[in-house]
Amino acid sequence: MNITLNVFYEDPFWVGVFEKTFGDSLEVARVVFGREPKDGEVYEFILKHYNSIRFSSPVKEVNVTRKKINPKKLQRKIKEQIQNHGIGTKSQNALKLEMENSKKQRKVAAKINREQAEKLRFQLKQQKKKDRKRGH
Repeated sequence: MNITLNVFYEDPFWVGVFEKTFGDSLEVARVVFGREPKDGEVYEFILKHYNSIRFSSPVKEVNVTRKKINPKKLQRKIKEQIQNHGIGTKSQNALKLEMENSKKQRKVAAKINREQAEKLRFQLKQQKKKDRKRGH
């Protein structure tokens, strides 16, 4: 198991990205520090809060065999990939995937809650209608 922490500035806050690799799987977690953390503060954060950090679900890493590529061809490939996918590291892509999954889950939960509320309103409306018809 290998764990790394990358701290960088993401306007307007300083953010830390934990990457936990085990075999061919990658798990990531994003922590917002606020102002720029000093080395001691980062170390203290790791000691106190590491167990409470929620890592994303494991994502399989794709190991690519590297072979010598012509520099011009490499530049063209890089330009094409940036235009199609944007710049991002494995951990950023894993975080994005995790955020998309949680967004889908929230949407499903919100839809269920909305449908239940509509059913309840409809039932109350029907009950009021029956009560009025009965003269209550």
